Amino acid sequence: MTEKTFKPFPDGGKLRATISKRTPLSPDYWGDIAINLKDTTGTRVEDGLTIFKLSGWKKADSSGKTYLSLSVDRYVPEAAQAPVKPQAKRQVEESDDDIPF
Repeated sequence: MTEKTFKPFPDGGKLRATISKRTPLSPDYWGDIAINLKDTTGTRVEDGLTIFKLSGWKKADSSGKTYLSLSVDRYVPEAAQAPVKPQAKRQVEESDDDIPF
């Protein structure tokens, strides 16, 4: 049985649990995330570092092994978005013919 390879999708990834740690400093989880760096929606910059908010879901693959599915959370509440300038009101020209006197 061949194992399916992970195909990254924009702003998504996964972390798998490490089966056996070689040293106490080995990571508990490992994986990849593919981030669309052209889209900066929902990110912030602090001290020269771009901060991405991540969301994760615990899932199981077809063999029953659990993993954490990851996604870049680009949601920005309306209140936090830059205000949109209202469209300029069209000025309607009035002619003297419309005045009833």
